[in-house]
Amino acid sequence: MEHKTCFHCGLDASKSGITFDKKSFCCNGCKTVYEIFSVNDLSCYYDLQTAPGATPKEIEGKYDFLDNEKITEKLFEFNDGDIRIVSLYIPHIHCSSCIWILENLNKLLPEVSSSLVNFGEKTVRITFNDDKLSLKDLVNLLCRIGYEPYISLENYESGKKKIDRSIIYKLGLAGFAFGYVMFLSFPEYLQVEGIWLEKYKHIFRWLMFTFSVPVVFYAAQDYFISAYKGLRSKLLNIDVPIALGISVLFIRSTAEIVLDIGTGFFDSLTGLVFFLLLGKYFQQKTYAFLSFERDYKSYFPIGVTKIAIDGKESSIQVYDIQKGDRLLIRNEELIPVDCILMKGNARIDYSFVTGESEAVSKKSGDKLFAGGKQLNGIIEVEVLKSVEQSYLTQLWSNDVFKTNKEDVFKSLTNKISKHFTIAVLLIAALATTFWLIYDSSKALNVFTAVLIIACPCAIALSAPFTLGNILRILGKKKFYLKNANIIEQLAKVNTIIFDKTGTITANKSSKITYEGEQLSIEEESLLKNTLRGSNHPLSRALYNILNEHKIVTLDNYKEHLGQGIEASFKTRNIKVGSAPFVGYSSDLATKNTAVHISTNNNYKGKFTFYNDYRKGLSKLFKKLKKDYDLAVISGDNDGEKDNLTKLLPTKTKLLFNQKPDDKLEYIKYHQSEGAKVLMVGDGLNDAGALAQSDVGIAISENVNVFSPACDAILDARKFNQLFSYITISKSAIKIIKWSFLLSFFYNVIGLYFAVTGQLSPVIAAILMPLSSISIVVFTTITTNLLGRKLT
Repeated sequence: MEHKTCFHCGLDASKSGITFDKKSFCCNGCKTVYEIFSVNDLSCYYDLQTAPGATPKEIEGKYDFLDNEKITEKLFEFNDGDIRIVSLYIPHIHCSSCIWILENLNKLLPEVSSSLVNFGEKTVRITFNDDKLSLKDLVNLLCRIGYEPYISLENYESGKKKIDRSIIYKLGLAGFAFGYVMFLSFPEYLQVEGIWLEKYKHIFRWLMFTFSVPVVFYAAQDYFISAYKGLRSKLLNIDVPIALGISVLFIRSTAEIVLDIGTGFFDSLTGLVFFLLLGKYFQQKTYAFLSFERDYKSYFPIGVTKIAIDGKESSIQVYDIQKGDRLLIRNEELIPVDCILMKGNARIDYSFVTGESEAVSKKSGDKLFAGGKQLNGIIEVEVLKSVEQSYLTQLWSNDVFKTNKEDVFKSLTNKISKHFTIAVLLIAALATTFWLIYDSSKALNVFTAVLIIACPCAIALSAPFTLGNILRILGKKKFYLKNANIIEQLAKVNTIIFDKTGTITANKSSKITYEGEQLSIEEESLLKNTLRGSNHPLSRALYNILNEHKIVTLDNYKEHLGQGIEASFKTRNIKVGSAPFVGYSSDLATKNTAVHISTNNNYKGKFTFYNDYRKGLSKLFKKLKKDYDLAVISGDNDGEKDNLTKLLPTKTKLLFNQKPDDKLEYIKYHQSEGAKVLMVGDGLNDAGALAQSDVGIAISENVNVFSPACDAILDARKFNQLFSYITISKSAIKIIKWSFLLSFFYNVIGLYFAVTGQLSPVIAAILMPLSSISIVVFTTITTNLLGRKLT
């Protein structure tokens, strides 16, 4: 079996002329030896140096229990046909290389269609074909390449996964060592002589060395591993100068106490590692607990319709769903929980879950899985188990909805670290050369001093502390971001496009009038039941004003995107939507927003909507117009054009009669012209436009369809605060840049002492912790001040 891409570094063999086999190196950059092995006649490549996996004998029989279907059924998140989805906890995930390998399992096994890593939780979510690859074989393969999963049925049944507490242990060790080393260093700081402390200084120094050894070789090991991986992949990431600084600190300090020429910099060393780990811990806590996963359960009122025993329908929050509840799932809605189909014609699209776009038909009594989207009218289901918020978040993070939105903070930090590392090495080389000429006895000290004082610990702390606080603040203000990327993306936006219906209009307060033939009781009942299955804002508003009628199961239901709804019951057929869709002459149609009705191909009349716009709309647009190109794009006709022209600033672009595809193409056009586009929609018919835009924000009201296409969700009551949220995002970027400058200021001061050969342990002990503490304090205070500006 010949691989065309290097399994570790990603080198394209077709361009480099390298053929990968068991005897060759993958490339000159990584020099990694590969060995070929076989799992059920599937040939795979295995990196001996970076993933020392288990041998066949070590795993033989270990996972035989996975042959038991009753056991594996409890592990699968999705199990329909030949498609299986399983989430496995992998304790050994620790760096970007691990993520790359696990997310490219399909290159090892064609039966794996996709794999997605959640780095914070150390899990990998794998979709595979069970007909060709069993779960046992998959797990054995993971063991062979060094990523053995932790499988505990007890944990899976209780809904809990093993928590990786290694960062807590490392942080505790570093903090303990830092405190004791600082305490033991006080005699050196005070330069005491002639008292009993001077007599025991050698013991103190060796105690400091003893405390520092586990800090370097255990607590700081991730930085060395990451730096090694980066260098082997020809990347100067932020961990390269950090690892270099830690190494030089430890080596020089050890040399000083061994040769009895000084006290070393063990206090600075342990303090550096402690603050780095503190930033890393805070970052993990941010993404694990301040992320969208927590926001769903704690704040966001994403809802679903519950049917009571007496038949009454009410909206409840998703996390309030209980086992045994009867739910109503409308057309185009996602199923939030595993359930049993009770009524209706189910045609389920599982592309949110599996990536397979082909819909499957289900009959009454069949099991339906969370994440499936109903495509054929309304259905009633009975809940099998309550919703798991993490599972919904995984649906939103599925690679099906991945867009090329780069993690800018990571790249920004790495970009700075690249130039920073080159600059530091250049300064060290020039300073060393100077002292070799004028005073060679200081040359080595100057070289090591520059590397010690220029360690970019403050740079590494800037982004995580800033982003964590901003995410928390925005979440409290009911603006929920999918991840930290969106903060930077919002700061870059220069064009904002709004949907009209359900976005800048308030659905609940719309005024509706009817013109046309009086509908019979049977026709109104059919209309009511047809609208019951739709989630379009106009459908929901019209549904709410109609009289109550007996609920019936429609024989046929079809929603034509951007046009209307068609349904039938017994001998009656109904069309609800635009004038052309129902067969009414469009040139005679009103210019106001209207929903037209026809039954059995006979035109009946129209419901005309007089929109009430959201509070603060005019003020919001006036603020935005100063810095952004604005447009309102709608699928409705231009009947509201005059009203909008009065409300909105001049030169605001107004586009009407736009289908969902037209909205998407309009955004594409602006992006092709270099624009960074923010799309604000209702999350229903705007999914394509939201996904295409650089940032997609869905406006939330009481009842919402889960929308994986969007990047953020804004509570409708906070719509008039959109300008403030974007401004805060811009300010967050400025805070990070200012913290970089503050870090640079400390480095300049420290480099002065280092280059001139005046660096002492006292100066290093003051500057290095002070820079880290000041960055944390600066980012925390400034972000909190930003939060106070929000109402």
